Amino acid sequence: MAPRDFALLMAMCLVWAVNNIVSKYVVSGLDAPPLFYAGARFAIVAVCLVPFLRPAPKPIWRLVLTAFLMGGGNFGLMFVGLKYSTPSTAAVVLQLGMPATLILSMLFLGERISWRRAFGIGLTFAGVLIVMWNPRGIAVSTGLMLVAAATLMSAVGVILTKKIEGLRPITFQAWVGWVSVFPMLALSAWLEPGQVKIAIGAGWPFVAAVVFSAVVVSLGAHTVYVTLLQKYEANLVSALILVTPLATIVLGVTVLHDPFGPRLVIGSALALAGVLIIALRRNQVMSMLLAMRNRAR
Repeated sequence: MAPRDFALLMAMCLVWAVNNIVSKYVVSGLDAPPLFYAGARFAIVAVCLVPFLRPAPKPIWRLVLTAFLMGGGNFGLMFVGLKYSTPSTAAVVLQLGMPATLILSMLFLGERISWRRAFGIGLTFAGVLIVMWNPRGIAVSTGLMLVAAATLMSAVGVILTKKIEGLRPITFQAWVGWVSVFPMLALSAWLEPGQVKIAIGAGWPFVAAVVFSAVVVSLGAHTVYVTLLQKYEANLVSALILVTPLATIVLGVTVLHDPFGPRLVIGSALALAGVLIIALRRNQVMSMLLAMRNRAR
């Protein structure tokens, strides 16, 4: 990889990691309603990408369902989950997305896995369990369970994209924005009374966070991501973007003072090693996951 492209990739990973910290600050520090935060983000994305809604891939119903699963469903659950968990632990739990996608591909797409990828799946789940472990047993954290549910929604969405013809990333982003904004705002109005007043009370930090999340992360970083995917092998890019959870952990510990100890170190190491093993093995789902993945983001 050329030095300039490598620098762009590292900057992209840092932007994604910073966004995780910013999102945590918004929903916890500013106490902003997470569903309203998600809806505001998708509103900006939707407006910016209106010209790219057409031509719409077919079938439309599958496109709408997939866009919601990977948009509002994924990010709505993740932002609510972040409110009740730390970015560091959430970054580890989010690594379940790749093995979950692989397992679903085995069930619904007939993909076979080697013993190496099966080992990688096992390592990832072991790492996540260690992070959730305490001396009394498994810590049933509502926040981390919601983050895990977000990864499952995204994984289902990735599998559904297999049946959509002529899907372009920029068009998909546009549909994600428009399909997600109205359900998110409706759910916010139902479950988060007074959300507009709270957001206004949060002031410019809330506005800045929404603009950063929508413009810099969803539009800017995603554009860089897709550009690099077109130039380099998906396996190489997938391995390098593991810098994102590492950077999130570092920022979470140093900026937000997330708890740091042996469980987080060992769990993170196992989970990331498992994802790396999965990513470096060629398979049909890997290319789909990397082409559609934006935690992301």
